Amino acid sequence: MMLVWNILLLVAGFVLLIKGADFFVVGASRIAQRFGIPEIVIGLTIVAFGTSAPEAAISISAAVQGNTGIAIGNILGSNILNI
Repeated sequence: MMLVWNILLLVAGFVLLIKGADFFVVGASRIAQRFGIPEIVIGLTIVAFGTSAPEAAISISAAVQGNTGIAIGNILGSNILNI
């Protein structure tokens, strides 16, 4: 019974994640149109924030807990993978 509940929560989380991302992209696209900003600029900005936010969250959390090794490893690993 617990497995079914966990699977349902996982599916609900994915649905909410996808719908939230969709609302975010549509909203950013409307802002771009309103201010005359090319949509490609907004799209690239969203991608940049979307890929950097988890790394920033991990690094900030590690730094607050005093785990500087994890923060530095996160930064180095990210840069190596991006290259």
